[in-house]
Amino acid sequence: MKRLGPDDDPDRLYTVTGGRSRSADDHALDLVTLIVSESDPDAGMQSEHARILTTCRRPTAVVEISAELRMPVSVVRILLSDLLDRGQVTARHPRVPASAQLPDADLLKEVLDALHRL
Repeated sequence: MKRLGPDDDPDRLYTVTGGRSRSADDHALDLVTLIVSESDPDAGMQSEHARILTTCRRPTAVVEISAELRMPVSVVRILLSDLLDRGQVTARHPRVPASAQLPDADLLKEVLDALHRL
């Protein structure tokens, strides 16, 4: 059984999110959504929020923020939602060109079969 480290403490994560398991508003933040700070950390701000603002001075993906904070993505999404609601960060969702098409399912199956044969 894996032993919980200081960064995996469920009580800490519960405290950081205020007991929430999801954000009040669904901002549809996926792993590659880029987050950009719109302000500097405020005095008295929760330390995790301040670290996000500092980290996101340049566009940073949600998954990178999660790694930087050493917290689960689900917790980071809640913290990001707080900052989005306050206007302290903006989210830039990846653009998918209108001409983009998903590969044919048969082609994907052939690739998968070929990889299994390797």
